[in-house]
Amino acid sequence: MYKGRIARFDAPGKPFEIETVSLPDVGPGEILIKVTRANICGSDVHAWHGTFATGGLGGQLPTVLGHEMVGAVEALGDGVSADSNGAALQQGTRVVFPYFFSCHRCRNCLAGRRNACQNLKMAMLGRADEPPYFVGGYGDYFLLPAGAVVYTVPDDLSDDVAAGANCALSQVMYGLERVDLQLGEYVVVQGAGALGLYAVAVAKARGAAKVIAIDGVPERLGLATAFGADAIIDLNEVTTDRDRIKAVRKLTDGLGADVVVEVVGHPSAIDEGLKMLGQFGRYVEIGNINIGKTFEFDPSRFVFANKTMVGVSLYDPPVLSRALAFLAEYQDRLPFDRLAAAHYSLDDINEAFAAAEDLRDVRASIVP
Repeated sequence: MYKGRIARFDAPGKPFEIETVSLPDVGPGEILIKVTRANICGSDVHAWHGTFATGGLGGQLPTVLGHEMVGAVEALGDGVSADSNGAALQQGTRVVFPYFFSCHRCRNCLAGRRNACQNLKMAMLGRADEPPYFVGGYGDYFLLPAGAVVYTVPDDLSDDVAAGANCALSQVMYGLERVDLQLGEYVVVQGAGALGLYAVAVAKARGAAKVIAIDGVPERLGLATAFGADAIIDLNEVTTDRDRIKAVRKLTDGLGADVVVEVVGHPSAIDEGLKMLGQFGRYVEIGNINIGKTFEFDPSRFVFANKTMVGVSLYDPPVLSRALAFLAEYQDRLPFDRLAAAHYSLDDINEAFAAAEDLRDVRASIVP
């Protein structure tokens, strides 16, 4: 019997309720994770407001939000002895894992598109009022289903650095892999929140000649520079899209960007970003997850310039292993610890979500 707390989410606009629940046992192939840190991602905030409906993904209320997390093995179900790289697992081993779970046997999984699994299951979609209860990151435990991908966290990687690997970092790594970012290319990152900062860092690590970050929050622009941005565009100083597009052209020798990454989360950024692309430019669309939002653009400019737009949802699970390697290699050179500097206890989760709306906090975190 495993007893622990969850922050039950009953409906948008209602406070989280802390509830103690019990899990009778850990089944074959399952892994019970003792959550040590769970970040508050933008999608968690959207769900909290009701602008990102988990019900549209098959979820039901009440549930437990939270998915960007790190934890330690509390219990291993029968048949589980190693992580997805073959490293031995035991009680206390620190791990990260994709927060979505593929069946590994449907048409999409067999084609290497496991993030589009036809039987996909995900954290935050299970019910909080029935077993196993621990279905999201905002709790003392999280139950990994049988067959889940899981990776051991290197000993020298702290929880606060590792926590962002399984969502924000892996997502932008996968996006830049999808568009095959090359050495010497120009990159624009729209938005310098956590995803944007990771995108800046990964683009530089992949050999981008110049990375340009765009945001309107001074603290974030300062972090963008610390994460490797070669130039920044402050929305408060360059106030029109026309001037920002001109600035990008000037910074890219008149050519325009090879890759633009959108992590603002508002459709108004898309047309502007497309205009920043040069010939054969690739647009990586990650941020817009709220259904029903639209934007207008002139498709002729898209066609004549041979541009491409790539939508990125989730990531291929092995990317997470590469994300851990990236963090281990760059942790002494980049200020990853500043991405989740504000942390709150599980009992203070309502205060944490209120703080998460303050743009100066790149990520607030729950430390149970």
